[in-house]
Amino acid sequence: MGLCLAPLAHSTPEPNLQHWTLKNGTSCVVASMPDAPLTCLDLWCKAGSSSEHKGEEGIAHFLEHMVFKGSSNLNAGEFDRAIEALGGSSNAATGFDDVHFHVLVPPTAATEALELLLNLVLTPALRPEAYATERDVVLEEIAQYQDQPDDQVLKQLLEACCDEHPYGRPILGFEASLKKSTPEQMREFHRRHYRGPNCCLAIAGAIPQGLEEILSNSQLAALDEITTEGVDPACRPNLSFRKGRLEIQVPRLESTRLLMTWPMPPARNQEMVMGADLVTTLLAEGRRSRLVHQLREELQIVESIDMDITVLEQGSLVLLEACCQEKQLKRVEKEIHNLLQASLASTPKNQEIERARQLISNGLCFSLEAASQVAGIAGNQALWNRPQPLLAPLKHLSTWTPERLHKEILPLLQPEHSFTLIARPMEAGQ
Repeated sequence: MGLCLAPLAHSTPEPNLQHWTLKNGTSCVVASMPDAPLTCLDLWCKAGSSSEHKGEEGIAHFLEHMVFKGSSNLNAGEFDRAIEALGGSSNAATGFDDVHFHVLVPPTAATEALELLLNLVLTPALRPEAYATERDVVLEEIAQYQDQPDDQVLKQLLEACCDEHPYGRPILGFEASLKKSTPEQMREFHRRHYRGPNCCLAIAGAIPQGLEEILSNSQLAALDEITTEGVDPACRPNLSFRKGRLEIQVPRLESTRLLMTWPMPPARNQEMVMGADLVTTLLAEGRRSRLVHQLREELQIVESIDMDITVLEQGSLVLLEACCQEKQLKRVEKEIHNLLQASLASTPKNQEIERARQLISNGLCFSLEAASQVAGIAGNQALWNRPQPLLAPLKHLSTWTPERLHKEILPLLQPEHSFTLIARPMEAGQ
């Protein structure tokens, strides 16, 4: 925790969290930030794209769209107009594991905005005429996604390495599945997943008076409290990762790409996740990191090189991406392999580890300045049954000594354990 003292001395202290659970199993978490100019209401549900059954591909994201097309008490567009009239804004996002809907409003409008948000998300109208119109919008979004070279490179990498797991499918889904979908099918998906134990409400900012009583009498408390074994996201199998290699050509790709990905433990194993975060930061964050210094600064054979961990509930992924000229590709791959293999020869230096710890610590500490970010972090943690102080993940950083990283993490990030994808620009006329 000492790593946060410098940045936190000039910013808002870590908000304390209050957790409780409604009778139907819905999680609630509140971060009191009385001086924040806006209050964030963030409603989470374990209903991301990995929740979809065969034939439902894309319905989780499509439902995110349809929610804003009206509910039991709201006509299409009425929610947005009401939130804007309160001086606020709204947004939503669908991921592999979950979906969340959030609004930012002045503190005095929080109670009214909460009622609007719960009605919008928990009782969507799913009117047939709006369904048909919005489906065209989603299909156009898929078409635009398919027209983006970088997106297609990542799509093919995930398809190849995730070995039939839902993480290998686009969150936007498949055109064929969406064209066959119906309002009734979407209503069933909503009924199946938007249940008490699958939901969490996070609020950060100035907190409305009597919030617990408000929620205990709200539509959130009226959700079905039963989650069957076949529906419970905790019952889903962990990611099955496939090692290998694939070379592709992509129209309109601006430069050659080398991507390597490795499997890592799921989000619930926070200690291993933080260890992997330390190593990826050590290897490829900033000019002083090993890969950036060697390949971009010294040899000047890459345009860019990045390495990050994507933390997921059923299995995380470390992704390395290097952009270079085609004539440099073989050398780039050889240098990356050499650097990764050389990392096994000796333990990392203490100064490297301290630099990585500081970067990770600063990133999390700075994220606690805005109510929207606080609500997002607290809501996601509570949704997946990891209620804890906001800075609790940083405690794991101190457990990772150079010797332990050398023994437990660096051997996992070796070329032979990866899936490698080479993406080249498609030549004109091909």
